[in-house]
Amino acid sequence: MSSSTWVKCCACGAALSAAVATAASAQQSDWSYEATIYLFMPETETSLGTPMGTLDGTLSFSDALENLDFAFMGAFSATNGRWLILADYNYTDLSFSNSTPGPASEGLETSFTTQYLSGYLGYKVYESPTISVDVVGGLRWFSTETEFTLLPGAAPGRTTTADDSWIDPVIGARAHVQFSNKWSGSGFVDYGGFRSGSETWQVLLTADYAINDRWLIRGGYRYISFDHEIDGNDFTFDQSGPVLGATYRF
Repeated sequence: MSSSTWVKCCACGAALSAAVATAASAQQSDWSYEATIYLFMPETETSLGTPMGTLDGTLSFSDALENLDFAFMGAFSATNGRWLILADYNYTDLSFSNSTPGPASEGLETSFTTQYLSGYLGYKVYESPTISVDVVGGLRWFSTETEFTLLPGAAPGRTTTADDSWIDPVIGARAHVQFSNKWSGSGFVDYGGFRSGSETWQVLLTADYAINDRWLIRGGYRYISFDHEIDGNDFTFDQSGPVLGATYRF
């Protein structure tokens, strides 16, 4: 991550924190927090359009476990009355190979180090004993160092890279339904970009079980997508699959 991008991310985070602290100062309730460590088990699809054709890399989760170098995934939330702060971070470092059609190449090797950080300021617009709905707005930072290597075949081999980071504004909504003392469900959707050459969106659905007052386990499904122009080439990164996590409330 470049120093300028890091400064921007810190500034954005500080602005969100300051805004919610000011807004929540009038609330009578205290802050409550949730910290989550989760495992996202997606199929990953990434592509880069070039003047010589589109390079596509696809990796299933089972193959990712064999090729994974390092990964970390975590989320955090803080609530005070109707106000809330949400943050989610994902880091993945892996490499894999795909076959290619025709004799021009012996295959495509893809390696990437990808990070994304989403931060939101939210407000509860509806609340009943069993259902609550929040609207959120914030920013999503995405950084990738992706390398596509076409192995030589009938045609010479070549390596193409996509190395960039950017920030997109995002808006979204979250709903929570309480089914019983132990069981609940949640849904989250957001969309961002709002400019030519950059778009991102995600959907997250979970079923949640409260072990006790402090610990919660979650299972569900997530789809997250990024589409951004890098050096005049269209870069896409999509992940979809099951999610398992554990949450500590304090």
